[in-house]
Amino acid sequence: MYRIMLADDEGIVIDSMKFIIEKEFGDQCQVEFAKTGRKVIELAEQYRPDIAVIDIQMPGINGIDAIREMKEFCPGTVFIVMSAYDKFDYAKEAIKLGVLEYINKPMERAKVVTVLKKAMAQIDSDRQKRSNELLIKEKLETVEPIIENGLIYDILLQEQFDEDIENYRTILGITESYGYMLAIVCGDSQEGHHMTNAIGSSVKISGKYREIREGVKDYFNCKIGNVMSNKIAVLIPCEKDSLEYNERIELISKARELARSLRKKTDISFRVGIGGVKPLRELGDSYREALNALIATTSSVAHVDDLTISCDYEDDYPKDLEKPMFEAISKGDMNGMMVYATKYSDWMCQRAKDGDLMAMRLKVLEFSLYAEHLSYQNGGQTYRYSGRDNYLPEIMELTTPEELSEWFLDKMNNACQNVINKRDERSNDIIKTAQQYIRDNFDKDISLDDVSRTVNISPYYFSKIFKEESGNSFIEYLTNIRIDKAKELLSGSDMSIKEICATCGYTDPNYFSRSFKKNVGVTPTEYKENNN
Repeated sequence: MYRIMLADDEGIVIDSMKFIIEKEFGDQCQVEFAKTGRKVIELAEQYRPDIAVIDIQMPGINGIDAIREMKEFCPGTVFIVMSAYDKFDYAKEAIKLGVLEYINKPMERAKVVTVLKKAMAQIDSDRQKRSNELLIKEKLETVEPIIENGLIYDILLQEQFDEDIENYRTILGITESYGYMLAIVCGDSQEGHHMTNAIGSSVKISGKYREIREGVKDYFNCKIGNVMSNKIAVLIPCEKDSLEYNERIELISKARELARSLRKKTDISFRVGIGGVKPLRELGDSYREALNALIATTSSVAHVDDLTISCDYEDDYPKDLEKPMFEAISKGDMNGMMVYATKYSDWMCQRAKDGDLMAMRLKVLEFSLYAEHLSYQNGGQTYRYSGRDNYLPEIMELTTPEELSEWFLDKMNNACQNVINKRDERSNDIIKTAQQYIRDNFDKDISLDDVSRTVNISPYYFSKIFKEESGNSFIEYLTNIRIDKAKELLSGSDMSIKEICATCGYTDPNYFSRSFKKNVGVTPTEYKENNN
């Protein structure tokens, strides 16, 4: 259905247009009309036409001014201007207003029909576009919570990689580089610093999650995770790496209002913990700060910066280097570790030159021991209680920042290299054990599961590392062993093809023959004839 409005001060023109429309389009169109500029505007406000056919010369407000007025409240209307005067100035104004057609009176029937069909096609296109946009919006409203929860889940479990964070930022439209976390905790009531009936409350808020989600988003531009026990984690992106005092006060006030609002909506009690501002990849720490803030106080809303539970640093201390440096060691990322360790060492050297040599000795020892602790955890080394008795005497003998820096970087390098070496050794041991098992059992009906069970790792992971380390898949390696043995028996024994087939682990002579030809280029019979 198309709503068409006709505007002309001549009744014969309106009657003619109505006749043409009804004759050509029948019930597809609903037609209304007005004869003055003021009436046109008043009718348009109520009728909201899809198509408006307007004469320029009308009593009072002219057609161009009427269109200009209607554009304010009818942005989707398609305008067609008609006039008995071929005036360039009118045409120019019509073009500026985005009018579809400017046609002269008297209008021919064919011209009217053509122009209306063109207008209807534009309306159909706009409607389809709008429908598609609504469909996309509907799908996003369904998918967005899932994606948001994926981001929150990765942050809390610290399973994210840098590329994952960037992908989430792109999909969710997060342009900020920092953020902080809210921990929304619910219960029947608050007793001290905890909420009662956590299990029962988690069931309640799961049933009212949509209301809670909408309520939180009314107060904050945020990303929200699913219910975890009686808690909901909320990420609030921000541009800066810290909040000013007034911003923090305003945030706490909004969190209080949120807690009261959620209580009214759900009849469940809420507390809100607020963590500190962190880079996006470190927001797991902010969430833990938010929970600790609630544990450390009995307030309904608690911000970590208001409490004494967080660690403060000297203004110039490079705290942003610590975490990525130790993460690189845990991953066996030698290049990444050296970048951060070198920067940290340079900072220590500068402080030591200013008179903090003993402080550098202590920090070098502290970090070296922690790096080795990580290498024990992540590299599978054997811990030896007395293995580092010489560290303290060695450090005390070093008298310059440069000597301490060299000792420090050497220990950090060794810790990272141990992680790499132990992982390589484990992979090599697995591959060697697997290859030996295959060589010893190639004549049997062995499978990938049999071999992976022998080396005690999952079939998927075994298949992956076997291919990476040996250059062949399990099937390729097993086939090569069997074919090499078959070639040996074909050229150096009097065994029949059938006997050789069974000896090499094949149960089907036809399959053996096909596999042999595929790998050697000739059939077993041809190979035997050529090599005897």
